[in-house]
Formats: sequence, structure tokens, C-alpha cells
Amino acid sequence: MPAESSYSCAATDKTPSIRLLPSEGLLEIVGCSIPENADRIYGPLFDALEAYATRPSSQTTVRIGLRYFNSSSAKQLLDLLKRLDDLHAEASTKVVLEWHYAPDDLDMKEAGEDYRSLLEFPVKLIDELI
Repeated sequence: MPAESSYSCAATDKTPSIRLLPSEGLLEIVGCSIPENADRIYGPLFDALEAYATRPSSQTTVRIGLRYFNSSSAKQLLDLLKRLDDLHAEASTKVVLEWHYAPDDLDMKEAGEDYRSLLEFPVKLIDELI
């Protein structure tokens, strides 16, 4: 049974909605991510993810549907996905990334493709925003 390390953060104009639901094996990041200090937004998520990693669900679905993100958010996302890649490699959970983007947003599609090229776990590109 997964550890109870849930985390949530409500969306603002500059930050995404973030939900980590261990009982469902779900991490969801939705909205826009252009915070002044990305560490402040993503730091608590990393802490919750570390707790989750001690007793993860057998499958973890990462659902990301961002309209836009800045370079500091891109680094945080990469660090987050690399940690999940490690978790996947440890065979303690099967990780799948669902990268959602607007059908006409080629930049976000390309960002998903870039992340996919850096990760070992499956990345599904879905041309529909959450």
C-alpha cells in the first residue's frame, strides 16, 4: 500500500495546480508555470514525492497539461521527471507520463518530445489539454 504523502497546490495566474495522490498513483500538474521562484512551488512536491517513493503504488501516472512554462519551471520538471525515472528503474513502480498539449501548440508538443527523449519510462503525447 502506498505511503500517504499526498500534496496539493491550487493554481494561480502564474503557478499550476499540482496534485500528488498516492492512493491513486497519480501526479498531476495542470495550468501555467511561470513563477518568480519555481523552487518555492516545486520544492514541497519533491518532498512529498520522496515520501511517496518509499512506498509507491505499483503504477504511477504522471499527467502534465501545461499551457506554458518558463525556463526555471522546465528545470524543475526535468528534475522531477528524472527522479521518477529513477523510481521506474528501481522497478518499484511502473511510471507513465501523459503529456497533454493544445492541438495547435507545437512548442508544447516539442517540449513533450524533448522530455520523452531523456526518459526511460513511456511518454504518451496527447493533443488535448486537461
